[in-house]
Amino acid sequence: MDNAIVKKTIMKNMTPKLLTAMLLSVISSAALLGCSQQSDDVETVASEQEQEGITTNDYQASRNTGAWGGVYMSREELAASPINIVDDSSLPTMDNDPSIIKWEAKFEGTNGFVTTDGKKLYHDSCAACHMHKGEGAYGAGYYPPLANNSKMQSKYYIIDILINGFRGMPSFHGMMNNEQIAAVTQYVVSDLNGFTDTVTAEDVAELRHANPPAGDPSDD
Repeated sequence: MDNAIVKKTIMKNMTPKLLTAMLLSVISSAALLGCSQQSDDVETVASEQEQEGITTNDYQASRNTGAWGGVYMSREELAASPINIVDDSSLPTMDNDPSIIKWEAKFEGTNGFVTTDGKKLYHDSCAACHMHKGEGAYGAGYYPPLANNSKMQSKYYIIDILINGFRGMPSFHGMMNNEQIAAVTQYVVSDLNGFTDTVTAEDVAELRHANPPAGDPSDD
């Protein structure tokens, strides 16, 4: 059968809707084909990248500056021991830290009190809250005065608070021995208040107990 006759027969049997759909399909294909064709002289984003070349990212630098995109590690880095983001091996040790010098002088090169000088013990451990002249202070809390305070006439009152702590004040049970507690108590009694009572290590031993307080004794 002649092809022309076949085409004519097919077209005759098609419905208007089918003809419309086929026409729209042909028009769309032609439009898309036209959009995809362009002159080689037209600049595009892709052609600019080809001319400039693709830059290689420094992944190590991006990791150091906090860019947490794709991070690639070498075999040596993967095999190395884990470290923090900040390499603490480059930080100075405490032995070489100049800010530690004043603390070593305060604690005489150790991590605890070694002196039995009552005045030094007071200024190292008490003056920050009760002030250097024992005048006390108001601030985030109330720090009672230790100078010109009638309660300081009782050495056992001071010793008891130093051993057990009181409210916001910490216990010095494990920080000072009997001689040190006696020395700082004597400083408060005599130097800050002018009382004449003598404080000895034996006085402290009378009140010292085996177990340091676990909480605030005022809560009992």
